[in-house]
Formats: sequence, C-alpha cells, structure tokens
Amino acid sequence: MNRLSVEQFKAAEKLPLVVVLDNIRSLHNIGSVFRTADAFLLERIVLCGITACPPHPEMHKTALGAEFTVDWSYVNSTLEAVNNLRNEGYTVFSIEQAERSTMLDKLQLEPGKRYAIVMGNEVKGVQQEVIDASDGCIEIPQYGTKHSLNVSVTAGIVIWDISNKLRATS
Repeated sequence: MNRLSVEQFKAAEKLPLVVVLDNIRSLHNIGSVFRTADAFLLERIVLCGITACPPHPEMHKTALGAEFTVDWSYVNSTLEAVNNLRNEGYTVFSIEQAERSTMLDKLQLEPGKRYAIVMGNEVKGVQQEVIDASDGCIEIPQYGTKHSLNVSVTAGIVIWDISNKLRATS
C-alpha cells in the first residue's frame, strides 16, 4: 500500500503547513487531526491551552499511531503560538466564520510560502485575540441548515484543500 515506515515519514519532505489546536477538548478530535496530519505529511501540530498532549489511550483510538509520527509541540497560549509562527515567517489563518473571511474555495496560496491554520474549540471556536493576530480567516462554504462542522471534519477538509493547492504550486 506504499505506506511509509516511521523512519521514512520522519525523513520525508513535509508540506509547509502547521496545524494549531486552540483549546480542543475531545481526545478523539485531537487524535483525528494527528491522523490527518500524518496522511498529508504536514510539518507539525502545535497543541495549545487545554488541548491534551500524547501519549494518551483515548487519543490513540483515532490517531492510530500518528501521534508518534507527526512532530508536535505544546504552547500554553494559542496567541503566543500564533505570534511565534508569524515570527518564523508563516502566514497564519484562523479557521472561523468571521467578517471578511475568505471562503476556502476562493483561497489562493503563494508558492514557496509556509502556512499555519488555527482550529478552534468545539463550542467557542477560535479565540478572538487569536483571530485578531492571524493574517486572515478561512471559512468553509456551507449550504444546509447547520452552519458548523466538527473540528476534526473541518480540519480534514481544510488540510485536504490546502494540501492540493500547495502541491499544485510546487
């Protein structure tokens, strides 16, 4: 199935995309994001606030070992994590329904740039101070009666789309 070993994964060139998890409560959601980050060879995940860190048996149920392949770090403050990423040259987008947000299908990325996306708490979303410190917001167009998606589903959609766009420009 052309699966990479852990060693091959660690050595592989990564997509220049970092996922920041802003106070994610559910261990299953965290594990799902690790698994998606592994599937798309992302650079790393930054866990913030109340977001749990590996290893954890409940997280492992959805991560299925991706918590051991994907690089991760913990920063207490999401705002600090965003500021650190911006200082490192990343363009940071909060994934949130907000005024002047860019619809995901309209998002244009620049070749050679590095990006980070902030995924917010399951109930409260991305903190306003984090949105204010971001370079912009990305929103997934939705057409039904519900206007929210599970955070791990949202991460999967956004990561897939950004992955396609970054791979097309490289």
